[in-house]
Amino acid sequence: MNTYLRILSYARPFRRYFPIYVVYTLLAIIFGLLNFTLLKPLFDVIFEQVEPVDLSKYLVKPDFSFSIDYFLHLFNHYFLQISETYGKFGTLLYVCIIIVVSVFLANLFTYLSGVVLAKVRAEIIKKMRLNIFEQVTNMHIGYFSNERKGDLMSKMTNDIQEVENSIVQSLRVVFKEPVTILLYFAVLFFMSVKLTLFTILIIPISGAIIGGITKRLKKKAVESQESLGRIVNILDETIGGMRVIKAFGAQKYIRSKFDQETDFYSDVNVSMARKNELASPTSQFLGVSVVAGILVYGGSLVLSNSSDLGASDFITYIIIFTQVLNPAKEISRAASSIQRGLASAERIFEVVDTPSAIQNTEHPIVVERFEEAVQFDSVNFSYEKDQVLKDIDFTLTKGKTIALVGPSGGGKSTIADLVPRFYDPTEGKITLDGRNIKDIDLLSLRKLMGIVTQESILFNDTVYNNIAFGLEGISEEEVTQAAKIANAHEFIVQLENGYHTNIGERGSKLSGGQRQRLSIARAVLKNPPILILDEATSALDSQSEKLVQDALTNLMTNRTTLVIAHRLSTIQHADEILVIKKGKIVQRGTHQQLMEEEGLYRNLSTMQSV
Repeated sequence: MNTYLRILSYARPFRRYFPIYVVYTLLAIIFGLLNFTLLKPLFDVIFEQVEPVDLSKYLVKPDFSFSIDYFLHLFNHYFLQISETYGKFGTLLYVCIIIVVSVFLANLFTYLSGVVLAKVRAEIIKKMRLNIFEQVTNMHIGYFSNERKGDLMSKMTNDIQEVENSIVQSLRVVFKEPVTILLYFAVLFFMSVKLTLFTILIIPISGAIIGGITKRLKKKAVESQESLGRIVNILDETIGGMRVIKAFGAQKYIRSKFDQETDFYSDVNVSMARKNELASPTSQFLGVSVVAGILVYGGSLVLSNSSDLGASDFITYIIIFTQVLNPAKEISRAASSIQRGLASAERIFEVVDTPSAIQNTEHPIVVERFEEAVQFDSVNFSYEKDQVLKDIDFTLTKGKTIALVGPSGGGKSTIADLVPRFYDPTEGKITLDGRNIKDIDLLSLRKLMGIVTQESILFNDTVYNNIAFGLEGISEEEVTQAAKIANAHEFIVQLENGYHTNIGERGSKLSGGQRQRLSIARAVLKNPPILILDEATSALDSQSEKLVQDALTNLMTNRTTLVIAHRLSTIQHADEILVIKKGKIVQRGTHQQLMEEEGLYRNLSTMQSV
């Protein structure tokens, strides 16, 4: 129930729609009910049960009052006049015209209430989708290491769709169907208290049976959505790793993996379908059984003259009661569907409620410039239980370059990730101009930094938009100048549409060197005082590396740079080199100093020069 109410809370900004929806719905119900209450006078005409003596009180037109008695009196007043003037056929025609008008109005207001509800439904889903997307974009980097990308994508697409299809679609059931049942039962009570009490005693039995079926659906719904997330994840990995799959002849393995998961998904959904499909026929069978019971019980009362209902009254009563079954059936169907939607909503809220491990303090400091130095002070860091960094101490002074070298897995990239607060130290602190970076506003901290990684992160957009990514008010001249500094202008102008060429998903239409130079152009355009380069040339061929290295040299001019290097030849001019091994700084100094002493750096340098 809490989950359902939370979904409805997304509709709060749109509560202005609620009064008009209530009015339209009530009018639709009232006119719908009027269709069937008019059957009694219709039957009276057909069965010649209109007694002039009983109708004599309706000769006088009543004074207006907003009550059922007034409208009944008014209807019977005109009913009597037409009966006297036009006879039975005229009376029959009069009743039929009113029924047609009533049906038209009932459907008109049903349509209008549906349109209002559609607006609310669309806004609820829009807000929910934006909410989870905003939450995901605000999460710390470590979150994405622990979560399967496919599962996250499934939550943001399939689960949201499931909520729309099942829960939000059932909003009509939440208000209209219960009110319809209440109003219909009010009329039924008005017609016969004894008979209606009998029906109320029977209905809860069918409700309990339907409830038992729907309760079992939720567990299966959770399994279904989780399985769908795994399917999306396999698809994402398969499409992204197609070259490796084909190169290693792993199609059979990946197909088997996909087949296994789709088999499980199919079995779960068949199990759900059995229970889901059982609800509607069970509801219908129980409903007809109740009607049969009323026919037997009520019919015996009418036949024995023990009831206050006449023959036409009883037929009308049965017809009205059968109309109660439709909203009851809708409620049972919605209850089945809602279980699946609730399971999806809980998966969505699991993401929404996960706090980011990296957040601003209550009153963060906004910094606009970098003046002195970035300092690591006894920094330790652990991924869960595994300690990655131990007692890291160094100072990156403004205008200087520090290079991090060492074996893979030693913690170099982790040090680089700590500077823009992608992670926070487990112990120790990092300061910028003497201020703990935890106290600095995240956005203003990251505005001071430009990052170029080994893997070029590009988007399915134009060259221009990829270079100007995240920046506002940028002119084409500025983008062009940044591309020239990054040695990218020459190949860009040769593209089909120049700077307005779409480069495909992750820049797939470009070579590795071209993608890397676009990443560098993006960093140039941002013009950050602090630069972080994470093995920016390690994946390139010699020709591309030369172009990219020249671009990096242009970028590093007059900047404070933290560079992670795989090829030691690219960092020989660094102001200080830190040799990292197993999370510790095992050597430090300039290239010349480190080459003069025995140690890991000289060994690495010797191996690369062979």
